[in-house]
Amino acid sequence: MGKISILMYHQIGEFERPPAHRSTYCHIRRFKAQMAWLYRCGYQVIGLEEACEVLFEGKPLKGNAVVLTFDDGYQNFYEQAFPVLERYGFPATVFLVADLLGKTSEWLAADGRPDPPLMDISIIRQLRRKGVLFGAHTLSHPRLSQIDHEQMCREVKESKRVLEELLDEKVDYFCYPCGDFDAGVVAAVKDAGYRGALSCIRASAEAGKVDPFLIPRKAISFGDSLAGFWWKIHMKHKPKQSV
Repeated sequence: MGKISILMYHQIGEFERPPAHRSTYCHIRRFKAQMAWLYRCGYQVIGLEEACEVLFEGKPLKGNAVVLTFDDGYQNFYEQAFPVLERYGFPATVFLVADLLGKTSEWLAADGRPDPPLMDISIIRQLRRKGVLFGAHTLSHPRLSQIDHEQMCREVKESKRVLEELLDEKVDYFCYPCGDFDAGVVAAVKDAGYRGALSCIRASAEAGKVDPFLIPRKAISFGDSLAGFWWKIHMKHKPKQSV
């Protein structure tokens, strides 16, 4: 059984080299090169749902595969990343902050960073019709282990309900903001009815070795060259927690 590299992106666009938080930025030039490389080298780029069928339901996988995920639902996913993905026919999953659709990423402003716009529901529905899968990323993007239990449960459960009403379909997957969780947070995600949750534990995913509520991902950072991108896919397999 092969390994699955679930890649984690945030913003895609034209950026100056950031002094910190480099895993939340990917320059569009490098993103285009990464996607072209996956396509030309014949990688299996599969959707999150298919990956979970392999990991948890026994679906066979020949060789290794790559999954593309994008956190927060930035407008630049629609403007910059999606045209590239569409060109190559690559599936993607985007995790949305349910109470901030069409607004800005307020949690970045609170951290002293620019707060770019987030996609609104009309764009999200348009992308869904074109095959993009959406998951929940809470209502307001807090660090879930650092807020009171009642508020934490509301962030987890209500984000699912809000998105399901807006999309008129089930929302099966959750993503922990900032990769922050504890046992209580994981229990709340299970109780809310999600099928699985994605973490920031940086490793490959292999059938029989992954908790469905702690699915690992590999962060693609601003400074990753194609050599670094290759290394993360083929060599970065040992689990490492990062927030």
